[in-house]
Amino acid sequence: MGGKRRNPGRDVTGILLLDKPLGLTSNDALQRIKRLYRAAKAGHTGSLDPLATGLLPVCLGAATKFSAFLLDADKRYRVRVRLGVTTTTADAEGEVVETKPVVGVDEARVRAVLEQFLGLIDQLPPMYSAIKQGGERLYKLARQGVEVERAKRPIHIFSLDLLACEWPEIELDVHCSKGTYVRTLAEDIGRELGCGGHVSRLRRTGVGPYAENVVEFITLDQVRDLADQEGAAARLDALLLPLDSALGHWPAVRLSADAAFYLQQGQAVLVPQAPTEGLVRLYDVSKHFLGVGEIQDDGKVQPKRLV
Repeated sequence: MGGKRRNPGRDVTGILLLDKPLGLTSNDALQRIKRLYRAAKAGHTGSLDPLATGLLPVCLGAATKFSAFLLDADKRYRVRVRLGVTTTTADAEGEVVETKPVVGVDEARVRAVLEQFLGLIDQLPPMYSAIKQGGERLYKLARQGVEVERAKRPIHIFSLDLLACEWPEIELDVHCSKGTYVRTLAEDIGRELGCGGHVSRLRRTGVGPYAENVVEFITLDQVRDLADQEGAAARLDALLLPLDSALGHWPAVRLSADAAFYLQQGQAVLVPQAPTEGLVRLYDVSKHFLGVGEIQDDGKVQPKRLV
């Protein structure tokens, strides 16, 4: 006889705005949420270092189909930079490689340097990153003491605000494009100030349409507490946001019954008064979310990712 069939888990769909705690990897946090929800399918939308806390959107069930859109979204961080000390990892977890006195650095000088990093810039990814080169993760090579050449990558720093100067630390609010390494940004700012620097504390405060103080972030302890209560599944599911909430900044397009039918067969459809370009959210006549479409040159809506 065959072995006992493994329980595939609950078919639960939605997005949990997890407030990742200090010390956990993003994958550890994801696996804990998946277990507590007893979910069949789960994925996160962009790693946070163990040193970092803050927003880690966890997609459950059908929401995993749309996780790529959050991966591509802008991010916001609140970061404390310790000036005068450079480390191997550009954060407090690394070994100190150089110390310099923080002289000639005042608030005016810091603001002037921050201006230099605004807009489109090229950034060199750190060795301590998950980027693959030659089939090997860079951080694995770094742990072996190996450093390889890396190509700079274009990123966009939309805003870089100085929140506090508490020497030898400064606190910054960063709004940036995907692919930005805040550790490298902090290190580069320290280098430009002439004293070096590293991240001493990092919190992600926003991903795409989700921002701290606008929506509630859910802690791991909150999820764990609810999972132990009677009626846990319903209580946990009430924490989830609908998957189209991740796309709230895109225009919504309502389809007729016929258009919805053909679109769900993979066909492009013409929708009166639809936007003229870009990505759109698609709904049927009953306001049920169908997925994401893209406006083609001929004005038709082409399905891109459906629920």
